[in-house]
Amino acid sequence: MLLSTRLNALLILTFLSCLRYVSSLHFYLDADEKRCFVEELPSDTVVEGHYRALEWDESTKLYSTHDDLGIQVDVDEMSTDEPVVRSRGPPEGRFTFTSHEAGDHSICLSTNYTAGFFTASKHIKLYLDIVVGGTKRDVEHDRSHVGEVASKIRDLNERLSAIRREQQFQREREASYRDLSELTNARAVYYTLAQIVVLIATCTWQLRHLRRFFEERKMR
Repeated sequence: MLLSTRLNALLILTFLSCLRYVSSLHFYLDADEKRCFVEELPSDTVVEGHYRALEWDESTKLYSTHDDLGIQVDVDEMSTDEPVVRSRGPPEGRFTFTSHEAGDHSICLSTNYTAGFFTASKHIKLYLDIVVGGTKRDVEHDRSHVGEVASKIRDLNERLSAIRREQQFQREREASYRDLSELTNARAVYYTLAQIVVLIATCTWQLRHLRRFFEERKMR
C-alpha cells in the first residue's frame, strides 16, 4: 500500500514537471518607464512571450493601437547579467528564448516613447502572456537521426544502382541472345535454300541423264 502511494505521487510529480504553464497579466506603463518580471527557469527551457500594447487616446477616451508605438524587450540572466534577448518590435508581437543556465531571468518591457517638458505623457496598457515549458531540442540526437536516415538512403541508392546494373546486364544478354538467334535463323534459311538448290540441280541432272539413257536405248 505504501509503495503504491509513493508510486502514484512520483507519477503525479513527473506529470506536473512536464506541463507547460502560462502566465497572463496586464499592466500600465508611462513614457521612459520600464516594467520587469522575474522568472525562475530550469536550463534548456523554451520561453515564449506574446505582448499587445494599447495607447490611451484622449479624443476617444479609450485605449487603442497606435503604429508609432514600439515595445522594447530585454531578457537577462540575473546570475551572470548575460543578455539573452534584445529586441524592439511593433505594438503587438512575440519573443522567444531558451534558458542556457538554470536560475532567475529578468524579463523587462518598455516603450520607445520619451517624456518631455513640453509633451503630454503617454499612458500605455500592455497585455503580456508568457508560456514556459518544453525543452531545447537535442541537436546531437537530431544529427544522429539524420545520419541514420542518410545512411539508409545511401544503402537504398546502392541497392537501386545494383538493380539497375543487373537490369542493364540482362538487357545486354537478351540483346546478344536475340542477335545469336537471328543469326542462327538466317543461317538455317540459307542452309534450307542451299538444300533446295542442290535438290533441284540433282533432279535436273538425273532427268537429263535418264532422258539421254532412254534416247540411246531407242537408237539401238
